[in-house]
Amino acid sequence: MTKHPDQQAFSEILSAYLATLDLAGRVAAARAQIFGRLVFTTSFGLEDQAIAHAILSQDLPIDVVSLDTGRLFPETYDVWVETERRYGVRIRAYFPRQEAAESLVEQQGFGGFRTSLQARHACCHVRKVEPLGRALKDAAAWITGLRAGQSPGRADTPAAAFDAERNLIKINPLFDWTRERAVSYVRENAIPYNVLHDSGFLSIGCAPCTRAVAPGEPERAGRWWWENESQKECGLHLRGVPAPAGNGAEARKPAP
Repeated sequence: MTKHPDQQAFSEILSAYLATLDLAGRVAAARAQIFGRLVFTTSFGLEDQAIAHAILSQDLPIDVVSLDTGRLFPETYDVWVETERRYGVRIRAYFPRQEAAESLVEQQGFGGFRTSLQARHACCHVRKVEPLGRALKDAAAWITGLRAGQSPGRADTPAAAFDAERNLIKINPLFDWTRERAVSYVRENAIPYNVLHDSGFLSIGCAPCTRAVAPGEPERAGRWWWENESQKECGLHLRGVPAPAGNGAEARKPAP
């Protein structure tokens, strides 16, 4: 795999360039400008479906993969099936390691992720972060559905940035989009989408960790709603969260 010699400087130049393009142009330019393997990880949410359409409708050589945590909504699997049919592709699944998942549940119990922030991070690590590491192995760039407007912690999301810890370029082609713009794009292009979005589920993850949001609540209020607002990341996009020792399943009083 060949990479640009100065990844930081290249990422800044690329970010400024991508900001001048539309969505289709952004993913196409990322593919044209970056040497090596590009990976797009989709959770089949609204933003990811927009990006998937931009990639797959142009038949771009970008790997489209998903992290199947084993706890997704049935409606999410429905979108997975519809997307494969619509574009005539197979979207590769990365699952948690079987032994790690079994050990996690044995130590925490089935709902142990709610007993502490450490326990929840342990669950996310086994079901999402470790599989992501395998999905991004040897990748030159990672395409995500992050938008700056999704949460205060994502407000500074750029079009592209160098991820030093993963040693790749992170591309966020919807960085400057609003949710309304994503909704319009999906409707205008008749893109398959998760019907849970119509019932107040603005951000969709694992079923036990996701609820609908009330009018006026932030987009990600329905994710890990029993935790403080500042803690609502799983570790995929929040670097520096340490891998938990063991499974982080120390017994504590369950959250309400």
